[in-house]
Order: sequence, then C-alpha cells, then structure tokens
Amino acid sequence: MKVSGKVHFIGQTKVVSDKFKSRELVLKTEDKYPQFVPFQLTQDKVALADNLTLGEDVEVAINLRGREWKSPQGEIKYFATLEIWSLQLVNGVSGSGYVAENQ
Repeated sequence: MKVSGKVHFIGQTKVVSDKFKSRELVLKTEDKYPQFVPFQLTQDKVALADNLTLGEDVEVAINLRGREWKSPQGEIKYFATLEIWSLQLVNGVSGSGYVAENQ
C-alpha cells in the first residue's frame, strides 16, 4: 500500500533495546479533508527520515501490522501500526536531491 502527503512531524529515534529502535513520521494528506497519519519506521528504516524536512511531499510504501495485547486484568486490546518500508520524495526532487528507497 502507498500513501502520499506532506511531512508534518519527524520524531526522534527511540532505542527500545539492543535489538529494536523506532521513529515516528506523520504525514498530512492533501485530501478534501486532510488527515494527519502517524507512521512508524523501525530498525534500519529509521534512517529514511534523516534528511527529510517539514513540508516536503513524500510517498511511502507501508505494511499494515496488527497485534493483540492482553492486560494483567485479562482485558484484550488490539493495535494497528502503519510501518514504512520505503520512502521517496514525490517526483524524486527536493532541495537536497534526496531520494530514499530501501526495500
């Protein structure tokens, strides 16, 4: 699945453990009713956001991830994550000439 929009927020890389790191990237869609959609970058993909700037038009390819979590009280909750696996500037053009395509 691919989604495009303007870069609205670029989070800092969070190192959760020796084996896991993540970073948030929020895009603002350019629909009639714009949406602010949070995406997640993990592991080596966190570097895809290193050279981005706010307001740049990008297209991301994502995987939809979901999981079940059971609280200590037995309550079950479900979570969904939009995980980016590739990112590129729309038309491949920016002030820096940066294009990230890491599949």
